[in-house]
Amino acid sequence: MLFTSYGFIGLTAAVLVLYYTALKRYQWQLLLAASYAFYWFSGPKNLIFILVTTVTVFLAAQKISGLHQAQEAYLKEHKAQMSKEERKAYKASVKSSQRRWMLVCLLFNLGILAVLKYTNFFISNVNFFLDVFGSGKQLSFLNLILPMGISFYTFMAVGYLLDVYRGKYPAETHPGRFALFISFFPHVVQGPISRYDDVRGTLGVSHAFDWQQVSFGLERILWGYFKKVVIADRILTAVNTIIQNPETYDGIYVFLGMMFYALELYADFTGGIDITIGIAQTFGVTLKENFHRPYFSKNIAEYWRRWHITMGTWFTDYIFYPISVSQPMLKLNKAARKHFGDYIGKRMPVYTASAAVWFATGIWHGAAWNFIVWGMMNFAVLMISQEFEPFYKWFHKKFHVDGTIGFKTFQVIRTVLLMSCLRMFDCYRDVPLTFRMFGDMLIHSRPGQLFDGRFWTLGLTAADYVLLAIGLCLLIFVSLLGRSGSVRARIAKKPLLFRFACWYLLFLAVLVFGAYGVGYDSSQFIYNQF
Repeated sequence: MLFTSYGFIGLTAAVLVLYYTALKRYQWQLLLAASYAFYWFSGPKNLIFILVTTVTVFLAAQKISGLHQAQEAYLKEHKAQMSKEERKAYKASVKSSQRRWMLVCLLFNLGILAVLKYTNFFISNVNFFLDVFGSGKQLSFLNLILPMGISFYTFMAVGYLLDVYRGKYPAETHPGRFALFISFFPHVVQGPISRYDDVRGTLGVSHAFDWQQVSFGLERILWGYFKKVVIADRILTAVNTIIQNPETYDGIYVFLGMMFYALELYADFTGGIDITIGIAQTFGVTLKENFHRPYFSKNIAEYWRRWHITMGTWFTDYIFYPISVSQPMLKLNKAARKHFGDYIGKRMPVYTASAAVWFATGIWHGAAWNFIVWGMMNFAVLMISQEFEPFYKWFHKKFHVDGTIGFKTFQVIRTVLLMSCLRMFDCYRDVPLTFRMFGDMLIHSRPGQLFDGRFWTLGLTAADYVLLAIGLCLLIFVSLLGRSGSVRARIAKKPLLFRFACWYLLFLAVLVFGAYGVGYDSSQFIYNQF
């Protein structure tokens, strides 16, 4: 069931009405039922897998939290009779039991994700080596289901389990409320990757009807649909034409496709997040923001702090920090300091942990080598940038450019171009082809190619290009306004006629100019594939 489908819109509208009227006393139960209905209509097998994750993680967290509570009670009761060494040994024994429960549950659920998402990728690589070494045998691919949103809800479940294990908060005792956290239908499809302590205050509790919150949520949903169906789905036609015909669209058209894809990806992903957060807001549920004007970033590190924020913080908290402070890293740090000096020793854990993060980021995005290479290219650029940081500071101080409008503009453009170049691995989905097209773009691009007639064969009319230009200008304008506070809040302070005109015109734009029908692919949101 796609966010753009009438079924999803109808389900959300019906649930919202019931939420504040007939079933007001059973709000969180209604959301849970709606979430499971959403999964059922999307495919009954989807529901089975999310139920397995929910049950196993809930029980494991209960056991881990129970062991902690039992430890505290036991130590309190036997405090006088136990020596320091005995208390230490007892705590170590309990921690070991907790670790076993955590690891078993972790491996089980990540194993499900790995088997379903990466088995055929593994088989394809085995077949490649069999072919290289002249073997006539080939392994058959498996017809495996990939449950909708499995990467998102698995990561949320894993994060919750690790937080309970670390003692950040006790385990949720109510299975229904925990099930709602894992399955809440707006956010589990494409994020944000929520943390339990961030949503438990508004998810699973009762909410009185608040017109301002509901209207703000509906307005954000409308803005999300505008970005999706007016901009992203329209420009997708041109992107697909360029990418699927690399021999026809070369030179400057590679650059054009690269920039079109950057715009399409941003409008698609942020549009989906707007719809998700907007729907949650209508129910009184607060979800974390997932974007913070990433295309205004001045460097790649800042870009990744602003893009898919919840994913970045998840990888940082559960992969980067555990690896960087682990015992093997401490030993590596010591050995590197001894043989290569303090600087290399200090940087080695950072390099290792960052490489692990970006490998995981790449493979999380897709079971293909282009995603892995994309992730490692991001790692390489980030590390090089960090190493050149002293030079950047010297340059800024020497030439007095830091903070100037001109240099800031240059930094923003540089970051957009760099990230768009890296996204070419996502565009062409083939590593050798990506490098070939990148080289072709650099060597053979000529502005005159835009006037050789191919520009008008991308599947878009002159009216489409005008609409895209207007949409892009509106995106930039709203982003700039958002720097000084909520745009919706500012509109809400305007006269009624102005407010009505803004939202009515946006609604008409979605209704009239949305990319529907023949010639357009009203595709699912990009991140639905995860």
